Amino acid sequence: MSAAGNPVIELRDVRKAFGSNVVIERLDFDVGKGEIVALLGQTGSGKSTVLNIVMGTIPADAGSVRVAGSDPYRQFARLRGKLAVSFQTDRLLPWRTAVENAEIGLLVLGMPKAKARQVARTWLDRVKLTGAGDLYPHQLSGGMRQRVSLARALCVDPELVLLDESFSQLDHVTSQTLRADFASIAREFNKTCLFVTHRIDDAMEMADRVLVLRPGAGIALEEGIDASIRSSLQRRSALHDKIAAVMGAEA
Repeated sequence: MSAAGNPVIELRDVRKAFGSNVVIERLDFDVGKGEIVALLGQTGSGKSTVLNIVMGTIPADAGSVRVAGSDPYRQFARLRGKLAVSFQTDRLLPWRTAVENAEIGLLVLGMPKAKARQVARTWLDRVKLTGAGDLYPHQLSGGMRQRVSLARALCVDPELVLLDESFSQLDHVTSQTLRADFASIAREFNKTCLFVTHRIDDAMEMADRVLVLRPGAGIALEEGIDASIRSSLQRRSALHDKIAAVMGAEA
């Protein structure tokens, strides 16, 4: 599963098992520079395991994994500032305001506090949280907290953004708005993004390509998505049904 251009993520013949349970086998795919790729699959299909391998939190048992030219598990230090993650839950620190949460990564990377605060407020503006920077997490709605999480990820100007079911706990309207806003920002700033989800609509709204993961194996389906598909109810519905059929068959 190869992407055009220089890939930011490269997985080749990757395998991962936990004891006798083989979660991933013969997994191959790339994510190209500036590309938004969705990794779809049912619960238990190995989506989160793939993300953890790409993040470098666990090693693959076999095969090759490269992220921005480095092995994410053995050479994680080289990826400092190049990789950012937004999770299913916002993971905001409750004793810090929105802007203080957003600037954390910049401070860890050594940016002076005044500059970090300026950059964090700029990104809060970009994710449509102008005026909310001095509020604490308990004063924000779920959608607003997730926007802070995205601003925190984007603040460090990462080469790669990983999204782990980042919109799945939000109501339909909030999720739809937030994923459209994120996709617009990612394309404007040419960010590479891999996101895992079990929701087909999330993938079809955001992604340039959709990969459906086969449990215990590799990719069951790869489909490109462009504006012509999104704007055609008939084509969109047909692709949705095709993806759903593959996911259902693999469940």
